[in-house]
Amino acid sequence: MTDNKFSIEGKVALISGASSGLGEHMAEMFADNGVAVICAARRTDRLQQVVDRITAKGGRAIVVTMDVTDRDSVKAGFDAAEAQLGTPDIVVCNAGATGAQPFLEMEEAVWDNVLNVNLKGVFNLGQEAAQRMVAAGKPGSIINISSICAVASFKGLTHYSSSKAALNQLTAVMGHELAEHSIRVNALAPGYMMTDMVSDYYATEAGQRDLATLPLKRAGELKELDGALLLLASDASSYMSGSVITVDAAHSIRLG
Repeated sequence: MTDNKFSIEGKVALISGASSGLGEHMAEMFADNGVAVICAARRTDRLQQVVDRITAKGGRAIVVTMDVTDRDSVKAGFDAAEAQLGTPDIVVCNAGATGAQPFLEMEEAVWDNVLNVNLKGVFNLGQEAAQRMVAAGKPGSIINISSICAVASFKGLTHYSSSKAALNQLTAVMGHELAEHSIRVNALAPGYMMTDMVSDYYATEAGQRDLATLPLKRAGELKELDGALLLLASDASSYMSGSVITVDAAHSIRLG
């Protein structure tokens, strides 16, 4: 029998922003694949619901309160996680912020919040994760969640697009520097995905027109990200670091 290079069974994963959307989906998908999951976010009530669903199916998961923009909160979250499950093998920097505002009207506070969460938050979480992995003497995989907005222009998303473009470069440099410690750093850049946050919009006439412009005439389902996530989290990507994998059914290529 050939070894399953995509297996992540027995590993420990920390996922930020695990209380909803992609983070919630990843927590359950990883748990279904035999991973002990640390669900991190600011909203612990939603996190507990995710953990309860995982444990009801026989999986292992814990709740950790974490604000990725606050380094002390990140440290405290890792301390709590390590006390219960040890140093994570996989860390997914998923917590994010957005909100459309035209460039001419964009408020400084809105710009600062999006950059703080999407860029500084990844720096805080990624650096803390790497420091803990090095201290524990163990290899690991850090997965940053980017977006096709990093390489394409969407009106009203100056702050979001800028943060994700910078995140791609942060991923490249982290991947370069941490390779010598056997820590791989890669990014996943989804296109339009069907989540609770946007499903109502896609049901409107305007949303339907938007989807009609896509190559497959539909948004992606979160489960369609699973293959790329399992690749980046597992030993199947042992020679990958600093890469950005785009999952968007050629949407961004068409835009380019």
